[in-house]
Amino acid sequence: MTEYWNPMVPELMVSDFEHSLDFYTRLLGFSIRIRRDNPDFVYLEQGQVQLMLEQVTESAWLTGDLNTPFGRGINFQIELPDIDPLLTRLSGNQVSLYRDVKETWYDIGDKLSGEREFLVQDPDGYLLRFTQHLGEKSK
Repeated sequence: MTEYWNPMVPELMVSDFEHSLDFYTRLLGFSIRIRRDNPDFVYLEQGQVQLMLEQVTESAWLTGDLNTPFGRGINFQIELPDIDPLLTRLSGNQVSLYRDVKETWYDIGDKLSGEREFLVQDPDGYLLRFTQHLGEKSK
């Protein structure tokens, strides 16, 4: 277990805690750092990526109605050293991708920064963009 704590960690409200926990751990490869009950809560990590899941309850910090898909208007970029093992697990479990794998080169000023990336929605519809850095090249 790492001693590193990210200064910003998203906490996602979920409608079915056990289903989401299985998706994030078994399929996406996150490990559990902290787990609590009442309400169901988990702090997950993979490399330096950290996020939290919490079961929706009446006492949750909800600022309005929570309708599916959750997280509309936001996507979470998660960089991994290699996205192929994740793609294999998702495919093997018949999880459809929101956007197929593609290679993209982003303008970062005097260079281009490359990524292999794909998007998948979690069980509540949160949009997750997994990336693998390909390096930089001249324009």
